[in-house]
Parts: sequence; structure tokens; C-alpha cells
Amino acid sequence: MARIRTFIAVDLAKGTKKKVTALQEEFSKKAPGVKWVTPDNFHITLLFLGEVEKREVASVCRTVEKRARKHSSFNLNVEGLGAFPNTRRPKILWAGITDGADELKLLHDDIEAGLLELNQYRREDRGFTPHLTLGRLSAEDRAEDWEPILVAHETWLGGTTTINEVIVMSSDMKRDGPEYSIIGRAALK
Repeated sequence: MARIRTFIAVDLAKGTKKKVTALQEEFSKKAPGVKWVTPDNFHITLLFLGEVEKREVASVCRTVEKRARKHSSFNLNVEGLGAFPNTRRPKILWAGITDGADELKLLHDDIEAGLLELNQYRREDRGFTPHLTLGRLSAEDRAEDWEPILVAHETWLGGTTTINEVIVMSSDMKRDGPEYSIIGRAALK
């Protein structure tokens, strides 16, 4: 049976994507060793489902649509920078979400509950932390370069996005990185 690597996300405004791209270009000059997320792939992941059987994708989309329409549109702000697991040993560089983080968590929890009922999702051990992944460090030996850079950008402003839909996406791993395609859209009320 064919399987599709699937995740649930929200998209960002073009203005925010431009600010993030400019930040990545600035950082590329300061510290090498990062595989940057391309602007076409900027999004905020709500849930990563992994491999979903192709015949189950329609029921996933229906569940997301049903759950999403219970939530009102909202604004979110991309602001501040950080790293997972932390700024001293960064592996993933991210931009934070301030306004709108609570709404994202509610949306995540509601969609998660629906997908758990469908048996299409296994709850993650760690809690949901809304963030925008900027890039992944490819060289551990350069990690020490990032703490002062991230601290200096704790209050960086990435812009505001109005969230009025949730998207179901597929991820196809290519040589140059993932290629994302939208397979479903679910409007918020």
C-alpha cells in the first residue's frame, strides 16, 4: 500500500517570509555550518503524522477540516530566536511565536484529539512548542558560535500573519531537501 509522509501546518505571510530570509542571509555571513530551510518551505508545523496510507489521507483531511472550523481566525507574531535543545548546544535554530501561540496550541490539541480518534497519530512525548524552524546545524564544532548570535536577536521581529486556514501537507524527501505539497486545506471560522 502506498504511503504519504504527512504533516499538518499553518502558512506564513509573504512579509514574514521575506524578513526570515533576510535574517538567514545575515546569519550565513556570520557563522557557517547551517542547512537553512528554504523560503518555499517556511511553515509552522502543528502535527507531524509520518507515513500515512494513501487511502487514509482523505479521512485525515476531513478530520482536520471538521476540527479547524471550530476555531476563529487569529493573528500570530513571529518574534525572537532560540535553539533546540538549547542555545549552548544548538541543533535546530528557530524563531519564536508570541501572540497567537495560545491559539496554535488550542488548534494543535483539537486536531490531535481528532487524529488520535482516527488512529492516525501517536502523541509525542514532548509537548507542542509553536516555532518556525530556520535551519539545522550540520557541524557540531560550530555550535559555540550561535549562542551570542541568538542572544543578540532575542527580540528580533519577524512580522504578523493572519491565520485563517490549516493545511495538510505531504513531504517528499529529495536530494536537496524536502519538497512539500498541499494535499488539503481547512478554513478556520
